[in-house]
Amino acid sequence: MRGMNKLPLAKRIQILSMLVEGSSMRSISRVVGVSINTVTKLLEDASEACMAHHDETVRNVKAKRVQCDEIWSFCYAKQKNVAAAKRKDLAYGDVWTWTAIDADSKLIVSYLVGGRDSEYAMGLIDDLRQRLANRVQLTTDGHKAYLEAVEGAFGSEVDYAMLVKLYGTAPEAARGRYSPAECIGARKERIEGNPDPKHISTSYVERQNLTMRMSMRRFTRLTNAFSKKVENHCHALALYFTFYNFCRIHKTLKVTPAMAAGVSNTLHDMEWIVGLIDARAPEPKPRGPYKKRAR
Repeated sequence: MRGMNKLPLAKRIQILSMLVEGSSMRSISRVVGVSINTVTKLLEDASEACMAHHDETVRNVKAKRVQCDEIWSFCYAKQKNVAAAKRKDLAYGDVWTWTAIDADSKLIVSYLVGGRDSEYAMGLIDDLRQRLANRVQLTTDGHKAYLEAVEGAFGSEVDYAMLVKLYGTAPEAARGRYSPAECIGARKERIEGNPDPKHISTSYVERQNLTMRMSMRRFTRLTNAFSKKVENHCHALALYFTFYNFCRIHKTLKVTPAMAAGVSNTLHDMEWIVGLIDARAPEPKPRGPYKKRAR
């Protein structure tokens, strides 16, 4: 792992724990007493291990109801402040995190980072379809990109509905701020199959969005701790979702989401994530015999 094993286990656990509990990378480097490059490298290694574990493990999920949503953030600068030459580059400006959550187990079944267009909607829904073991009731918000994505991935093999929120006029005092206008109601629209009206909801996935904002400093509103590089943004999300699914006990369920969903039968901790990192580390090459240089 290119020297990372030299860092004591306790410090690696501390760094990763602080990352998923809302500390910024620079504050971690000061508290733990390591360089910012060490924190960045550990986050990168953790991301690779966590993405591989999620891809391999979160399969054949027996869910009944799935909710999807997108949460906004930005990298480098807000979209309106990014130079025109950089606006087409995803590494700058608005970045959306797409999530699909099992409403019963609270398991994050699938996630994707990117823009907010149909291409990324298809990417999320296609990945979600491959991870499910059975027909589900699916609820999304009114974002039209979902329509084609769900049709292409599921066809008629889904009970799909949209929850379209209705907003009033934003008050004059709130104009220009990030806060949306007041939600004055919601309309339930059946799109495919026979969804149960009682379960047409995005409440759980929206609550998960709040958990993300509370758990990752780079998602916090009105702060200078936003992501400067989209790569680190993705790394932080990969670590967070594995910790959330496999290590964090849900207060209501009393088990982790992965245990509730049946994709894991063990409560894991941050030391286990460090173990995932070490398992992917290449074996050090043996040094050859010492040879004297000819004089």
